[in-house]
Amino acid sequence: MRRNSRVQAFKMIFERFFTEQPVDDELWSELGEKDVEFARQIFSTYQQNKAAIEDKISKLLVGYSIDRVHKIDLALLCEALTEIDYLKIPAPVVINEVVEIAKLYSTSDSPKFINGVLSSALKGE
Repeated sequence: MRRNSRVQAFKMIFERFFTEQPVDDELWSELGEKDVEFARQIFSTYQQNKAAIEDKISKLLVGYSIDRVHKIDLALLCEALTEIDYLKIPAPVVINEVVEIAKLYSTSDSPKFINGVLSSALKGE
């Protein structure tokens, strides 16, 4: 299931905020072969475009800087914009999935915040 791939990619992006250590292959072992492939694609695409993705997020934030965004929410935004902007996955699918993941991993305010930022990103295109 692609949600498993997205969750794993989100976790790897989140981890990148704190360390640049190489990714341990054991972390991918929870996923099936197809899921690993998609998760790796998301993660590697994020890594290659990190600066542009985070710059876009900074421009979308109203009233505060990217440094003040909860790191889990930031990782989810990065994951979503990687899929939408670089992997060309349909935005409604990605937004729905990321909002659902936020409900599991972040605060009760996070789904609304993430949905708002991603909706602003789509309006700006």
